[in-house]
Amino acid sequence: MPTSIMHDILELGVNSRASDWHVKEDSPITIRIDGRLVDTDMVASKEIVQKTVAAMLSTDTLKNKLNETGDADLSFVEDGVGRFRVNIHKQRGMVSLALRHVKRNIMSIEELGVPQNVKRIAESERGIIIVSGTTGSGKSTTLASIIEYINQNFRKHIVTVEDPIEYEFQDKESIIEQREIGLDTVTFESALVHVLRQDPDVIMIGEMRDKESFDAALQASDTGHLVLTTLHATNSSQAVNRILDFYDRSEQDAIRGALAINIKSIMCQRLIRRAFGGGVIPGLEILINTPIIRKMLEENKIDKLHAAVETGKEDGMQSFNQSLLSLVNEGLITEEDALKMASNPEALKMNLKGIFLDSRAEILG
Repeated sequence: MPTSIMHDILELGVNSRASDWHVKEDSPITIRIDGRLVDTDMVASKEIVQKTVAAMLSTDTLKNKLNETGDADLSFVEDGVGRFRVNIHKQRGMVSLALRHVKRNIMSIEELGVPQNVKRIAESERGIIIVSGTTGSGKSTTLASIIEYINQNFRKHIVTVEDPIEYEFQDKESIIEQREIGLDTVTFESALVHVLRQDPDVIMIGEMRDKESFDAALQASDTGHLVLTTLHATNSSQAVNRILDFYDRSEQDAIRGALAINIKSIMCQRLIRRAFGGGVIPGLEILINTPIIRKMLEENKIDKLHAAVETGKEDGMQSFNQSLLSLVNEGLITEEDALKMASNPEALKMNLKGIFLDSRAEILG
């Protein structure tokens, strides 16, 4: 396939570690690097946009979808650069594009900078592992590192259901199949209905969106599978409540019981600027389903989960403030950035001075 009119700007972005490109008519093409938008020198003229869209909308089906709905999602390969997930959309009567790089270079758990305990979590035979955070917090990157760790070390059949595919995996010890919504299957629901018939050991659901997707995760966990997924939540308590909100109030007691049995770990992360060398590093709250956590879920003491996490270091748990403190002490982030990102800045200020409050009384209360 010949190179497109976008070749140079895509190559520039990939070489600069960009995640996304925004192409808007008569405006500079903007790329996102380490979470920040940066304007390039290339202006997307009407001609550039039209030629790019014409090259990408290769079928009448895609053209009709754009005309009828104002959006078209597709995958695009630029020779010598890589694969991109593309959304073509209309705004103010004009056509714009948003492109995301589908990465093949997957960071290891060590390179990512998350605690080594994540490896032990990844080695679980069954249960549900949730990586949560806000949009752009690196959830997919952490999930990809976990899958790649399994891929390199265990003989498993891994099936992913994603919208869109964000990382391309190559089979190593494991066999990996990646299904993209809109290309390989119609909907999450359709894919999840059939996934258990595909003899998987590990199932990755790109995002936990609704009751149906979590029901499928519970069913897979109940039948002995390991389920990996992401969720939009800033801490473990919020993650649990987000899941409960999928269900009617009359169903929530049963779902809390199911969570108590099936949750293996909830990891909530935020990205913090590295102190040196550029880039970002994830700060991670880690909840492990210990007997104490299980009891709290069963007894609906969701508001006490954070206290159990803070006192669960021996079980591999850590609060977000504890993660920030560790990153500061290792010289990986600055105190200033840690305090900006902290859930409880006042408590972190005390921790940085060596003062720690005991959370055990809160658990017993």
